[in-house]
Amino acid sequence: MDWRRYGLLAFTVFMVAVPFLPVPDYWITKLNYIGLFGLVSLGLVLLTGIGGLTSFGQAAFAGLGAYASAYLSVKLGISPWIGLLAGLAITLVVALVLGWITLRMSGHYLPLATIAWSLALFYTMGNLDALGKYDGLLGVPAINLFGISLQEERRIYLLIWLVAIAAAIAVTRLLDSRPGRVMRALNVNRGGGSTMPEAMGASAFRHKLLMFLIAALLAAISGWLFAHMQRSVNPSPFGIKFGIEYLFMAVLGGVGHVWGAFTGAALVKLAEDQLQTWLPALLGTSGSYEIIVFGVVLVLVLKFAPDGLWPSIERLLPARRRAHVTGTTGSAPAESLPARDKPAMGSTLLEVKNARRTFGGLVAVNGVGFAIRAGEIFGLIGPNGAGKSTTFNLISGLLPLSGGEVWLRGERVDGKGSREIARRGLSRTFQHVKLVPDMTVLENVALGTYLRTRSGTLAAMLRLDRAEEARALAEAERQLRRVGLGEHIHELAGNLALGQQRLVEIARALASDPALLLLDEPAAGLRHREKQALAEVLRQLKAEGLSLLLVEHDMDFVMNLTDRILVMEFGTPLLEGTPAEIQASEKVRAAYLGTEH
Repeated sequence: MDWRRYGLLAFTVFMVAVPFLPVPDYWITKLNYIGLFGLVSLGLVLLTGIGGLTSFGQAAFAGLGAYASAYLSVKLGISPWIGLLAGLAITLVVALVLGWITLRMSGHYLPLATIAWSLALFYTMGNLDALGKYDGLLGVPAINLFGISLQEERRIYLLIWLVAIAAAIAVTRLLDSRPGRVMRALNVNRGGGSTMPEAMGASAFRHKLLMFLIAALLAAISGWLFAHMQRSVNPSPFGIKFGIEYLFMAVLGGVGHVWGAFTGAALVKLAEDQLQTWLPALLGTSGSYEIIVFGVVLVLVLKFAPDGLWPSIERLLPARRRAHVTGTTGSAPAESLPARDKPAMGSTLLEVKNARRTFGGLVAVNGVGFAIRAGEIFGLIGPNGAGKSTTFNLISGLLPLSGGEVWLRGERVDGKGSREIARRGLSRTFQHVKLVPDMTVLENVALGTYLRTRSGTLAAMLRLDRAEEARALAEAERQLRRVGLGEHIHELAGNLALGQQRLVEIARALASDPALLLLDEPAAGLRHREKQALAEVLRQLKAEGLSLLLVEHDMDFVMNLTDRILVMEFGTPLLEGTPAEIQASEKVRAAYLGTEH
């Protein structure tokens, strides 16, 4: 039994039934505001909790949706439904421009930029004569739905909560999808970042912009509902104060959890009303003392419950039942994902010519050149600081060359980013493991199927991507079983030992069906038997025609596995040859042991 599905159904039925029950109008009004505020906070869950992008400007986007519909309805007599479309269109354009500019910022610059545009939009609304300046627009008509006026709060309540629940379901579905996995991998505060998704072929900026746009549109819908419920608009509810309050709601409820948005909105709205009554009576003077209380509460939440209150509530509920994955062991395996054309055995796959990389006055790589043929394992070794990982990053596009050329499958790829190089058949692991710790092992590996799948954001929200999603998860399961982690597919990646995490990275790289696989110290952290099992996996990959470039410090592992080896020293090539030739070289022994040549 999937309690979450039935629980959501029961919650929806209950919320729809509320206005038909003898519930006081006071509580209907409160629930309306909770639904509206929760809708804006839901966008912040996606933007801030999932994407790690802090925004104080969501109230301004709510104002765009409210004012656009109010103006068209009051001044031009246009239907509120047309006003909704106009508000969404205006918000989309404004958010696209603002996102294109500000999402390239990092650190504290992004929050500061959101404060700046929030203030700019707020004062624009308050100074335009056409919008009534700070008095706003009065006489905003009620929404009509199938000929029924939603003027009464009990009627518009149904629309507010149906929209809110539908939005929560849509965001939940989005996060459990191809683009959702990329979004969840971007949050630096949760162990993610842009490097790994880009190496898997996904555009980090595009997905950040998608989250920004969705959050802005959710705020605009909330503003539209607010305007036609209040029957008037003015700039006050759309200023920076409310932008901060929305963020507070999301953090309090659980900024990384969909239902945390509504939990936080309910707690803040109900507490605010009570505090506005109790505190002046207690202190004997009027004032906005509730803001002080909220500030103290926020500090305590960030200190003792940084994930918010929803995770504590969720722990009281039955554990989530994991969906069955139809993979290599299923009775009806999913159809395979598209496979890449394999290069002819023995043909030149990768060619590095006189690669050079400088960092200011430091020359990290100088004059490195080698070629890898299809179907061989090529080793790159050298003492610490020899420039091996830098060379790796130059080949994969993570770093640009200062000089030289890199050719992949007959096409020059230096100067292209890691995303474009990944599209041409190169996949890699990282020296420092890059997994998303609060995603399952299966989800982490499914990130590797990004370039082999096509479903987008709208398809995910409408659940039109399930067939392709099943194929992606089946491929991820197959690769996990291939590296010996089939029993760990539903564990959180952050709970695995380091050696197992390295195997997850290899499985993720294999899920992209690469023509060339770059492994950066894959045996680090593995026990002897695990190394033997990994070596067998890599030999099998070679037998299947896959080419590998391997950086490793374990000499026994390298010598027993590779066909040819390039030794580097101080960023320059020292010797290239077979494992036997490398082992016999006095120059190599000198480089490692520090003896005279």
